[in-house]
Amino acid sequence: MSTTAINREWRRYTPRQRLARFALYFGIVFACVVSLRTVQIIPEFLYDAPEQMADLFRRMWPIEWSFYQKGVHEVLLETLHIATLGTILAIAMALPLGLLAANNITPYAWVNYFAKLMLVSSRSVNSLVWALLFVAIFGPGALAGTMAIAFRSIGFVGKLFGEALEEARPGPIEALKAAGAPWSSVYLKGYWPQVEPAFWAIALFRWDISVRESAVIGLVGAGGIGMAIDTAMNLFQWDRVALMLAVIFAVVIVAEVAVTYIRKKII
Repeated sequence: MSTTAINREWRRYTPRQRLARFALYFGIVFACVVSLRTVQIIPEFLYDAPEQMADLFRRMWPIEWSFYQKGVHEVLLETLHIATLGTILAIAMALPLGLLAANNITPYAWVNYFAKLMLVSSRSVNSLVWALLFVAIFGPGALAGTMAIAFRSIGFVGKLFGEALEEARPGPIEALKAAGAPWSSVYLKGYWPQVEPAFWAIALFRWDISVRESAVIGLVGAGGIGMAIDTAMNLFQWDRVALMLAVIFAVVIVAEVAVTYIRKKII
């Protein structure tokens, strides 16, 4: 009996997969080409960009450190107050939405979808857009910045808190319900001990982000050190701009270290 040898050639992708990969790469290249044509890059500006940056750094040096006490310290504290109060307000508004979004807490699909819609609406709007909106409502100042930070943070806190509730182990909850415990006890004794580490991690991480955002939203009039930076830039006081940028960098580093330390102690 004769046997016919079958030669098989191994290929990593099937023809359909190769076609899909080609379509994906072509789409990426096409999108990049369209984007470059749309943004209207002016070559002349690119050519002298290094020279302009060098000139800007020369104007920033030496840094006017003496201006800190007179024009930076107060607005820096205001920035931290905006971040802290905005985060607290966000947590207060996000926790109920997180409870409504968790399907194991609220077993009503339409309520879950409504809560998730509210959380998505908060996250989909950038903090600068929220700041512009509240500046138009309340006028320039810290109140507009606080509300912008709060409404921007609701979606972040509520989504992560709701997901932490959905991941809670059902065993302790079922035991409490079988024992006839009221809903408040089920939540405080069954859910809260499981989600408490996640809650503090979310709150601290959100405050850390809010410190960064509160330094930016002032550029559109929402209070804090951003307004001082905008004023200094309009007056071409680049040595003061450099001072405030250095202060922001230092505060962000200190906030990162503080949040990491507190998380290790609490969680």
